[in-house]
Amino acid sequence: MLGILIVIYIVFISLGLPDSVFGVSWPVLHIDFGVPESAGSLYSIITGVCSGGVAFVAGKLLRKFGTANVTFFSILLTAMGLIGISLSPNIIVMMVCAIIMCYGQGAIDTGLNNYISLNYKARHMSWLHCCWGIGVTTSPLIMSLFLNGESGSWRNGYRILAVIQFVIALLVAISLKRWKKFEKQTKTETVEEQGEKHSVIDILKLKGALTSILSQGLYCSMEFLIGTWGASFLVNTHNYSPDTAARWISLYFAGIVIGRLISGFVSIKATDNTLIRGGIATAFAGIVLLALPLGNISVAGLLLIGIGFGPVFPSILHSVPERFGAKYSADLTGFHMGGAYAVGFAVQLAFGYIATATTFKITPFVLLGFIILLFTVNEITIKTIKKSRLA
Repeated sequence: MLGILIVIYIVFISLGLPDSVFGVSWPVLHIDFGVPESAGSLYSIITGVCSGGVAFVAGKLLRKFGTANVTFFSILLTAMGLIGISLSPNIIVMMVCAIIMCYGQGAIDTGLNNYISLNYKARHMSWLHCCWGIGVTTSPLIMSLFLNGESGSWRNGYRILAVIQFVIALLVAISLKRWKKFEKQTKTETVEEQGEKHSVIDILKLKGALTSILSQGLYCSMEFLIGTWGASFLVNTHNYSPDTAARWISLYFAGIVIGRLISGFVSIKATDNTLIRGGIATAFAGIVLLALPLGNISVAGLLLIGIGFGPVFPSILHSVPERFGAKYSADLTGFHMGGAYAVGFAVQLAFGYIATATTFKITPFVLLGFIILLFTVNEITIKTIKKSRLA
C-alpha cells in the first residue's frame, strides 16, 4: 500500500510538469512562431476543453479499465504530446500535440484524485497535490535554463520534460501488477457502488453540487490565470526579462507546494471547510499585496497567494465523498475537474484578449474579484449541504 502511494505521488509530480511550462515559455515561443501574444488564450482554451472533456467521462473510463491502466496510458499520451510540441514547426501543430497531452492529463487528474479521496485520509490528498506543486515549480526552472534568447531554445525544455514523463511511465508499468492487486483488495461495498450508472441530471440535482463545481472553477480561474499570464504580467508591467519572470512564477508555485505541505499536517485536526476558508483568506492577503505599488515587495505577494491557494483545490476534492456520498464520487470528481477546466480556461481566454488589448496592470484587480466570488460561492455550498441534511 505504501509503495503504491509513493508511485501515485511521483505520478502527480509528472502531472504538474506540463501545467506551468507553457506560460513561462510563451513570451519567447510566440515570437518564434510569429503569432501575437494574445494567441496564448486560444491555446489555453483548446487544451482546457480537451482536459475538461476527458474529466467529464473519466468516471466511465475508470470503471471500465481501472485506475492503474488509465494512469499508465495517460502518462504515455502526455509524454508523446510534449515530444510533439518540441518538434512543432508552427502553432497549429503545437496545438494538436497539446490536445494529445491534455487528454492524458485530464484522465490522470480525475482517476488519482478519486482514488485518494476514497482510500486515504485528507492529509494524503494535500500531499498528493503538493507533489503536483513540485512538478509545476520544477518545470519553469527547467525551462528558464533554455530561455537564452536564441530561436527555438524553448524546445529543449519540452524535450527534457518528455523524457521525465517516459521514465515515470516506466515506473508505473513496473508497478502495474501490484497496483491492480491492491485495487482488487480494496473493492469494498462503497467502491462497488461506483459501478452503478448515474445520469448527469441526477448527479447535478444533488444539493450543493453545482456551486461546489463552480467553486472549483473559480479557484482554477485564478491558478491558471497566474500560471499562464503571470510571466507576461511581470514582463509587461514590471519590465522583468523572461527568464527572471519564470523564476518569480516558480516562487508562486513553490508557495502552492508549501501551502499543501502545511495543510497536510493541519488536516489531521482541521476539516476540509476550515482549510478552504483559511486558504482563501491567505490568498486574499497575497493578492492585496500584489496590487500595491511596492516593486519587488509587491511581486513577493505571489508567494503568499501560492501558500493560500495550496489547500483549496485538494480540500474541495477530498470533501466530495463526504459532501455527496461515495457512490457519486467518481462521476462528481470528474465533474469537478471538468468544471474547473471549463471555467478556468474560459477565464484565461477572456483575460488574455482583454489584458493584451488594454494592460496587464489589471491582473491583481481581476484576481481580487475572483477571490471574493470564490469565498461567496463556497459559503453558499456549505450552507446548502448543511440545510439539505437537516431537512
